[in-house]
Parts: sequence; structure tokens; C-alpha cells
Amino acid sequence: MEKAILNYDDLLEMLDDFLREPKEFWEHFYEDRAKEIPFFKVTGPDENLVDYFNDGLAPRKVLELGCGPGRNAIYMAKKGCKVDALDIAENAIAWAKERAIEEGVNINFHCTSLFDYEFEPHSYDFIYECGLFHHLAPHRRLTYMEIIKRALKPDGHFALVCFNTDGALATSDWDIYKEKSLKRGIGYTEERLRKIFEADFTIKEFRKMKKILQPNDVLGEDFLWTSLLQIKK
Repeated sequence: MEKAILNYDDLLEMLDDFLREPKEFWEHFYEDRAKEIPFFKVTGPDENLVDYFNDGLAPRKVLELGCGPGRNAIYMAKKGCKVDALDIAENAIAWAKERAIEEGVNINFHCTSLFDYEFEPHSYDFIYECGLFHHLAPHRRLTYMEIIKRALKPDGHFALVCFNTDGALATSDWDIYKEKSLKRGIGYTEERLRKIFEADFTIKEFRKMKKILQPNDVLGEDFLWTSLLQIKK
């Protein structure tokens, strides 16, 4: 039967077909834990996340998007947070669960896409996301934003870590579909990110992640932006 575009979801699925299938890609990505990937080698949290907590951020209920091997989820659980952590890859969730057991913390891990995750609206004090947004197809961005706004409590905080233009090319939304590729991710300029978020969020901090020489207890790479945002009333 020929597919037809009859609603918004049909349109999103059609556009999905232009680009790589995310679950297959990320399952393969996490198959080899010995890869020379910065966040494979470091078990501690992102340096900016530590700063937020040191500066007084004290959320009770947290949602992490694209948790990978669980570094940041484990840190927040150790800080007393109730953490729900999502990743689309079963290989990532399995690794994160192993690390959580080793660290003696309880985390609610879910192997699912953010777009399929069911949650109580306006129930999270804090949402943390490192590394998902710059791999997100532009046509999924609006839904991503609506989910975050629906998940956060009034005055809740959202923190984002994503590629700057040192981390990936600043490919335009149009060119992604012309070339039918996200390549290695989207490198965002500060102006582009502010346009996406400033209507719905107050930007409390925006900077490059600090480069942290390894070995170290925290991760820091200066090809990433870090931003702490608070939802507007």
C-alpha cells in the first residue's frame, strides 16, 4: 500500500527516511567500549554539570536525555536526585546499568526514544542533555522542544551540551536534507542556538565547555557548548 502524508506524524516519518536510522546507528556506536571516544574513557560527569551543582542547583527529580554509559546520571543520583535516564541504544543502557551497580546507585534507566517516552507532565525539576541535540534531525526539533517544556516544572531548568563549530560543521537545516546526511552532527553557532531557545527559556549561562586534561574525575571538551536555561513562565 502506498504511503500518504495525511497528518503531521506522517510528515515526520517521511523526513526520517532521508537520514540514518538512529537506533541502528547508536547500537553499533556502543558495541565497542574500547573505542577512543572521550566519554567512553572518563567515568565522571561533565565539568559544567558539577559547576551547576556547586553553584546551588539542587533538583529532586531529574530527566537525562541520551544518557549513554551513565556518567552524568550516576553523578546526579549520588547528589540525591531521583533520576530517569533515557537512551535509544540497548548497548548504552546495558553499560550504564553496569556502572550504576558498581557505584551503588539506583537510577531508572529506559531504553527508548525521547519521542516515545511517557511521563507525568511538569514533573521534572531539571532536564540534562549532552550529545543528543547535535545529532537530532531538524524536523524533530520542534517536538523535542515541546516535550522538554511539557516535562519541566514551572521554573524548572534545562541544561544542554552540544557541538560548537569546532566540533562539527555548521550545516544548515536545508543542506541536511539536500545532502541527506547529518554527517557527524551539527555544529551550532551561539546565534543559532539562541534563536532556537530564547523564546521559551531564560539563558542563565552560556559558554564553551572547559578543556579538562585527562586523566581526571570530570570530562571537559572545548568543542562543545554548555548552556543552563530556565523555562519562562
